[in-house]
Amino acid sequence: MVDPESGPVRPEDGPVRPAVSDPDGLLKRSRELLDLFWEIAKPERETRLQAAEKLVEQLKKSGEADELNYAVKRLVNGLSHTREQARTGYSATLAQVLSVFEEISLQSTLDQIKEKHNLQTANKKQIRNVVFGNFFGVLALSQSSRLHKETQVLLECIKLLQTLSQYREHLRELPRKTMVDILSETSEEVFEEVLLNALQTDLTCALSSPEQLELLLVAMQKFPSVIKPAKLKKLLGTANIISANTLPRLVEVLKTAARSVKKESVLPSVALDLLHVSLREDSFELFWKEAVISGLLSDPPGPCHYLVFRLLGVALPLLSVSQLQFVLSGEVMRRYGEHVASAQLPERFKFSPEMGEYVNSFMQSCREPERQLTVILAFTQLTHQGYPAVPSHWKVVEHMEPKALRQYIAWLKEAFCQPQLDKCLEFSTRKQREGQESTVPNETCVFRFRKWIVPRLTSIVENNRIKKDEELVMGIARFIFFHAFFDTKKATAGIPETTCSLSVPLDSTTRGITSSAFYSLLQHLNVLPVLDDSAEAGAGSKRRALGVMADGSMWVHRLAEFADALLKQDAHVQNTRTFTEEHTQAWDSMLQSVEMLMKKMKKSPAPEHTAFQHLFLIVGIQMFMAPEDSVELLKDLRSCMEKAQAKKSKKKKKEADCEQEPHWVEVVVEILLSLLSQPSRLIRNVCKTAFSRVCPHLTQPALSAILNVLDPSKDEDESGVVVMDEKEGEKKLAEEEDEEDEDEDKDGEQEGEDEGESDSSDDDADDEAMEEEQEEVDQNFRLELMKVLQGQNELATEEDGGEDEQEMDDEAMMKLDKNLATLFGEQKKKLQAKKDEKERLRREKMLVRDFKIKVLDLVEVFLIKQGSSVLVLGMVEPLLSVIENGMSSESGQQEMDFLRRAAAIFRNQLCRGKQYCKEVEGREAELHEMLERLIGRAQKLRDSSVALYYFSAALYVVKVLRGVVKETDASQAAEEKSMGKADVERVTNCFRDALTSFMTRRKSPLTGDMFIDLFNRFPAVCVNLLDTAVENITAGVREHQQSQACAMLLRALQSKDVKQLIPSAQWTKLCQKTAQQLIQCLQHVEHKNKAVHERTVKALELCQYLVRTIHTQKVEVNLDPLRDALRSMNADGSLQKAGQLEDTYWSVMKLFGIQKPKVEKVKKVVEEQTEQEAPKKKKKGFLPESKKRKNRKKPQVLEGKEATETAAGAGGVEGGKKKKKKKNKRKGQGAQSEAQSPNKKAKTEPPQSKKQKKKQKQAGGDQASAE
Repeated sequence: MVDPESGPVRPEDGPVRPAVSDPDGLLKRSRELLDLFWEIAKPERETRLQAAEKLVEQLKKSGEADELNYAVKRLVNGLSHTREQARTGYSATLAQVLSVFEEISLQSTLDQIKEKHNLQTANKKQIRNVVFGNFFGVLALSQSSRLHKETQVLLECIKLLQTLSQYREHLRELPRKTMVDILSETSEEVFEEVLLNALQTDLTCALSSPEQLELLLVAMQKFPSVIKPAKLKKLLGTANIISANTLPRLVEVLKTAARSVKKESVLPSVALDLLHVSLREDSFELFWKEAVISGLLSDPPGPCHYLVFRLLGVALPLLSVSQLQFVLSGEVMRRYGEHVASAQLPERFKFSPEMGEYVNSFMQSCREPERQLTVILAFTQLTHQGYPAVPSHWKVVEHMEPKALRQYIAWLKEAFCQPQLDKCLEFSTRKQREGQESTVPNETCVFRFRKWIVPRLTSIVENNRIKKDEELVMGIARFIFFHAFFDTKKATAGIPETTCSLSVPLDSTTRGITSSAFYSLLQHLNVLPVLDDSAEAGAGSKRRALGVMADGSMWVHRLAEFADALLKQDAHVQNTRTFTEEHTQAWDSMLQSVEMLMKKMKKSPAPEHTAFQHLFLIVGIQMFMAPEDSVELLKDLRSCMEKAQAKKSKKKKKEADCEQEPHWVEVVVEILLSLLSQPSRLIRNVCKTAFSRVCPHLTQPALSAILNVLDPSKDEDESGVVVMDEKEGEKKLAEEEDEEDEDEDKDGEQEGEDEGESDSSDDDADDEAMEEEQEEVDQNFRLELMKVLQGQNELATEEDGGEDEQEMDDEAMMKLDKNLATLFGEQKKKLQAKKDEKERLRREKMLVRDFKIKVLDLVEVFLIKQGSSVLVLGMVEPLLSVIENGMSSESGQQEMDFLRRAAAIFRNQLCRGKQYCKEVEGREAELHEMLERLIGRAQKLRDSSVALYYFSAALYVVKVLRGVVKETDASQAAEEKSMGKADVERVTNCFRDALTSFMTRRKSPLTGDMFIDLFNRFPAVCVNLLDTAVENITAGVREHQQSQACAMLLRALQSKDVKQLIPSAQWTKLCQKTAQQLIQCLQHVEHKNKAVHERTVKALELCQYLVRTIHTQKVEVNLDPLRDALRSMNADGSLQKAGQLEDTYWSVMKLFGIQKPKVEKVKKVVEEQTEQEAPKKKKKGFLPESKKRKNRKKPQVLEGKEATETAAGAGGVEGGKKKKKKKNKRKGQGAQSEAQSPNKKAKTEPPQSKKQKKKQKQAGGDQASAE
């Protein structure tokens, strides 16, 4: 309502609007109500829920029927919104409104929904939104919890859902699922009286579609007293769902359901309901045989097979032991195995991860050991040529009960000794069934089965999530060790491993795989935490103990005792590698040494005792793999241990004796280096552990032996690099590959194809290599070839070249062919020998590099454990030479890994380590010389990245010389004292030369960041280098050096430590000198390039800090010349724009009281003028004057096609404006239409009608007669 007294109201920048009075606040309340509907449609779920609650509260407060009806109408309109979130929000809000306000009739609401979203009047574009509007409307009514009270509305909703189920492309299964939900909430009385008749058609046709069948199954489950067998027989003609009569139709329904969920990759709910019905009706076997095996599996591999696999996975928790055995030993499992084999090809759907989830969930939910064991054994016995279809590291065993796990391990052991492949469910591939692949002998199948069992056993131990005890772990370790190195002669109760004899003897390949698996298992046992929880609770220190059992003994020691017991049972077991008397003595000596060390550990624990004990046991166990090498290592270890004990004893040896024999630590290091040459992760970790325990006793020769291996300047003999024999290395590398790639032989249909492709590719590669080698034929081969040909007079002269060829008989030709074949055969052997030599050198180089990477482990361990040792100083330059050589060498992947590792150790463990050497007494001169060498070398390098490591090493040396920094007074004596043992003058001269080199050389490997780091870490050296830095603000060879001088000086002036070390008079002089240098730097600045711009910015930053410091500290420095120099920079007004340089400049000028002028308004005026003038230059949309036709009636003489077009246009006035527009467009194209060829014109012109062609012919005839 307009208030006449208030008068009109003019809002800002808008038209005049009359003032409206709202005394009751109706307009405000309506505005709030409308805003809620916008919030209901928002994507955020929380916002929609809050808006629905606010709407209900506001409707409660108002209590007006008009607002309530409007809200219902608005919500009904929003049910067909284009966005899914909006439809959901309106439907949920409508359900909440209907549940709160019972005065709203559900019948009227349903009528509004049908009227607003009419399925009969909707066109094709609207049908999707209309269908969703009806569905979400019914969903809102069902969620209002009032639907069961109004039976008529309930009936209409069911009928509407039946109608909506026809629009499957939009709603899919949503209408049927909603009907099922409505049925689940309906009472039995209402269903029998109201819905049964309405659903009579659907229930009668239940075997026609999955949706109708699911509706019947839900009704049977919900209302068993209504749909009795008699009623079911009346509906379907049978009293049971699963029967011989219904199975064919059920199969078709299941196939339809399988195809409908092909994209979703889920199990149809109707299939699961049928499974439950078959179990209730006690007809599971009939259903599985006829419907699943004979019906669904008869289709080609595809959706029906995947439905069967999903049905198998879902059925596992529902079946008994006998039913599980029936299901898991039939055709379904065989088809699953075929799928696993064929799905290994790339870009094929793989069902095995989904099956693994089904089995995993079953193992988690099932607590019955018998059922767990049945399922696991069934999948284990599903084999292809002896190899199981499941991986050996299958993680479903994590949830096995301890009893089931023990039985499974016992079965695996028995299957290893006496594999009964006839009891396994063997499946074959398509090529094997078609006879394209030959059958595999039984021995190969046994080998493949055993190859899978061994890693299966080790994975059980290595998986920390599996609940197991020490007895179980030791039993697996003993079993694998026994069959890796021993054979049974006669069974004995003292050795349980001999009780089960081998039905098929072990071949060498199986023993190699088993031995490799044992050492991998031993590696895990060395880092295995204590398994006994009671022992952990009793002793907190044992929680962190690794590789030991609950009683404190090591796992490897228990295995060594078991091996000793086997060696002593000659009558019952036999070692595969017969030990000589020397081997036996070494083994007994090893055990004696271990026992002696254990006794000493009980009296006085020491790290070196544990290290020796561990090394003795590991090397002793290695005797079963390499007896000769282990014997030598054991002798060296025993001599080392004796020397270590003799050193601690009271008896002291003479110095001459000490000089003749090496220290025991040196021998230990040599042994560790020789062990590291073996490609074994176990040996590598053991060496690291042992070395960490003997680090405190390391000597300089021992450390030199390690560094000599890494020294690139020495050859293999001098450096002590140990390279294994090529064959042994290949053998052990192959064993590791077998260990890591457990299921590499797991193959399927692609075996023949992959092998054929790989063979052909290898042949092609060999042919290419031979072609390249043939191109590079040496001169000796040519001479030999000429001799052979000349011997048979094959090289003809110019006179009788053709006659000799004709006169040669067959015997001569055969002799010539034989000689040529011999010659080319020898040449091929030579080329192959060169190729083999090249490959041998490459492999040897790779082994050497790998060995050096392992040696870096020892360097890292020493720096971590003994970073404060004096020996660390001798590691600086060797490590730098390794880095420098690596930067300049070839860039292979292994070389890059080695270089990256060495650089990381040098940077993180040496230069940045928390511990560093503090005992430099008597080494001052040596360290100063090292500092000079490092700085000198850094200046001579070409690469800045390498120079950075040398400069960091120099800073480390200075840190060592300085020692621990203590708080001192700011005096000259305190300055010298703060540098510890360092000669400040000598160190300063060294770095001053480096700084001068950096400032005066155009291409220097040094960088400004290196000296900034120096200034931050050593203020005493920084104070002495300030004069050099100030001079190079203008004296630098290039603008880059000058900018770096400014950056260094700025960082130095900002340091509090530097300020404390500089007296006030010297500080004033420094500020004055810096100001003078800045005046010279900022005068006559011309921004030629980026370097000049960078120098100016750095100078202005330094100037800003200097001016502020002088003003704050009131230093007596005249800044007027500096201000004048700064003013001259902006004499032409070029520094008015925004940017880093301009902003820094005006920040400095602000310190002098000069503000940046504001010119923004002038810019706006100029922009407005340009905007106003711009349209005057060119008018778009108007035809220029030169193009306008002044006299249309004046005839024009045209030629060719243009004449016919004009005549047709003149005669076709009746065609209207469209033809004229098209002709104008053609004329407007101008030169483009003329430039086109006649063929292109004919293609681009639209087709003409018959009338137009007749008119053109008439016009052409008239024109010809006129001419």
